[in-house]
Amino acid sequence: MSNGIITTKDGTRIFYKDWGPKSAQPVVFHHGWPLSADDWDNQMLFFLSEGFRVIAHDRRGHGRSDQTDTGNDMTTYAADVAELARALDLKNAIHIGHSTGGGEVARYVAHAEKGRVAKAVLMGAVPPIMLKTPANPQGLPLDVFDGFRSALVANRAQFFIDVPAGPFYGFNRPGAKVIQGLINNWWRQGMAGGAKAQYDCIAAFSETDFTEDLKAISVPVLVMHGEDDQIVPIEDSAHKAVKLLKHGTLKTYPGLPHGMFATDPEKINPDLLAFARS
Repeated sequence: MSNGIITTKDGTRIFYKDWGPKSAQPVVFHHGWPLSADDWDNQMLFFLSEGFRVIAHDRRGHGRSDQTDTGNDMTTYAADVAELARALDLKNAIHIGHSTGGGEVARYVAHAEKGRVAKAVLMGAVPPIMLKTPANPQGLPLDVFDGFRSALVANRAQFFIDVPAGPFYGFNRPGAKVIQGLINNWWRQGMAGGAKAQYDCIAAFSETDFTEDLKAISVPVLVMHGEDDQIVPIEDSAHKAVKLLKHGTLKTYPGLPHGMFATDPEKINPDLLAFARS
């Protein structure tokens, strides 16, 4: 099948795409907030053309999955991935997560069944923790995320234009080449999801502490981050995360934004492929 639905233990229906030979090594893509599996179309087609099996799912509450009002937390997200991996019998998989999806990857991989995971990629990812706390004084203040919640409640449709038109892709930078299709596609994906799940997910991606997850991961991990990431600042994420990993490698990209795999796939895809084949 090219796509399908699994039903989790709590009855939530999770949509997924599954392309390519089932005998090939799986590459599993985990999308950011508030998007869907469609955000990875470029990379899925690229890896498919390189002979891999490619899988991407819509996180619960997002895209074509059920618009859940409960379970919108990282532990449940990771449990959903574990159920998907069992349902599709994924072994020796490479898990690639962007932003919130990077948190999902960290939590899943840290606790995955033996033999399920070969490698992982954290791209513009939220771990170790975004929120400013006594233990993380360099983090972003709660006011930032309260602002996200207020904007979503006030006018979700406008908020989902402002984010991609501005900091997500770096289109607010002087001289930036604005790609209107990316803005439109971001809005389309965001509006397909459930407002309650997306509201809850703000706490999930900002307040979850992944420190122990990162320490527990034993497989090789590539940490990729744009140096001009305005959504997940590199100093408090990638630079810290790589130090917590047993087998972590950091690769940063001068001038690139949070959504760099969409704005600059010609730079990102070859590096992903080289890591996958290393």
